[in-house]
Amino acid sequence: MKTALRPSVALLLIAGILGLVALAFAWAGGWLSPRRIGGAAIADALQDNLGKPEPGWRRAHAKGLCVSGYFDANGTGTALSRAALFPAGRIPVTGRFSLGGGDPLAGDGRNVFHSMALLFRLPDGEQWRMAMDHTPIFPVATPADFVSLQIAGIPDPATHKPDPAKLQAYLAGHPETKAFMDYMKSAPLPSSFANGTYYSINAFRFVDAGGASRAVRWQFEPEAPFAALDKKTLDAQPRDFLFVDALKRLSAGPMRWHMIVVLANPGDRTDNATIPWGAGHRRVDVGTLTLDRAATEAAGDCRDYNFDPLVLPRGVTASDDPLLPARSAAYSASFRRRAIEGPRPDALTQAGEGGAK
Repeated sequence: MKTALRPSVALLLIAGILGLVALAFAWAGGWLSPRRIGGAAIADALQDNLGKPEPGWRRAHAKGLCVSGYFDANGTGTALSRAALFPAGRIPVTGRFSLGGGDPLAGDGRNVFHSMALLFRLPDGEQWRMAMDHTPIFPVATPADFVSLQIAGIPDPATHKPDPAKLQAYLAGHPETKAFMDYMKSAPLPSSFANGTYYSINAFRFVDAGGASRAVRWQFEPEAPFAALDKKTLDAQPRDFLFVDALKRLSAGPMRWHMIVVLANPGDRTDNATIPWGAGHRRVDVGTLTLDRAATEAAGDCRDYNFDPLVLPRGVTASDDPLLPARSAAYSASFRRRAIEGPRPDALTQAGEGGAK
């Protein structure tokens, strides 16, 4: 025979559960530890550096284009992870192309991140969300360094450029950021969203059906042949040329990438996104991503998604990279802010390029 809880005991249990939930939110937001950088602090740093956007814009990667399509898994990924993306079959995908920066009306002729975000709609209501850049490394290793870099790069009101002394002082203590900036100066820039490789940047862990766990990174490698932009002529390009190119390409036919899973070797760092893993790794092609439709954010449905990299299915978990919880918290903070701001404008519609394709 079951014994009913006394009202006072039941209330105490409910209060305890609510308290634990509140503590979890406080921990995620960074309120319990002065060392932990919360999502609001990261969003504030971005706004201080890039300028507070007009209501409704994302705090970073503000200029974007909605895309959609599907992922055809070839079945080989099931040996690595029990995630529902990997059994042979087709999974619908919603995504977004974007450029780095907080100004949605900035020109595309900039030497910045080209990004692809994806949301896979898996069986049983699961989702897997990814936010990837065309660079295999990131400029900072920790959330605190990210905030410090944004502060060091705040433009001077008189020159509209960062104070060279402040930026050099930061770089002197952060050779990994200097290495990234040198990489961006020298590395070729894809001429299209269609011919760039997009990297997970952070490490994750795959868990197979037997419970074995392995560290991985992944990348989406294009079927379109790579072509580089002439960086000397970036300023002369039409303002929205990358997005117009994507719309034209998708009106003519689909874009395709192969999802390549890269397995860590012994000694590879999983907690530092500034360090590339290099060559000599086992690579597994687990399937093909096909994007066959595009629309501006006013006409599409990607604008209201938060492409949080910690929205993961069973069979995939976060690594020990401290940037992952920080990215998740920052994306949530940005989403909350723009969700209550409204209206939600569209950069390409304002540029006169709008309309679904």
